[in-house]
Amino acid sequence: MTYCEYCRKLPLDNIHRIYHDTKYGVKISDDNELFGRLILEINQAGLSWDIILKREEHFRRAFDNFNIDRIAQYTPSVIDQLMTNEGIIRHRKKIEAVVYNANQVIALRTEHGSFFAWLESIETKNTEDWVKLFKKNFKFVGTEIVKEFLFSLGIIEGAHEKGCPILTHKKLTI
Repeated sequence: MTYCEYCRKLPLDNIHRIYHDTKYGVKISDDNELFGRLILEINQAGLSWDIILKREEHFRRAFDNFNIDRIAQYTPSVIDQLMTNEGIIRHRKKIEAVVYNANQVIALRTEHGSFFAWLESIETKNTEDWVKLFKKNFKFVGTEIVKEFLFSLGIIEGAHEKGCPILTHKKLTI
């Protein structure tokens, strides 16, 4: 067995190795944590994942521990306040997309019971279909954002190389 190439030589305490070993490709059933992962993926657009991982706790604090119901109620003044938060990515369209998307998740929860249930109800494994579905429902979700979001949750295969020992843990749900 061998680790994925990108983290094979990283020390065990490296932020990328920790993410790879504990979160990447692991299903999340908690809606707020799922939404938090989407927030991180949206904010990664145009930046390195390293930047996002190092700021994950700042994002968690800034966005009310990823609480969907609270985020959905953010007003323009809260968005303005977030624009001054140096711990997160201060990109107005990304922040506005997070608020919009929180409201979309609430609508999906109303219809499907949870964000997780909505994701589980989708029967396609085709990335293009997923991207179309996400673009229909959410803002600031391009092809790479959707692919990485789905990889990171183990919804579509590709998070880990064959032979990576983390694949055996992939079926765990947080």
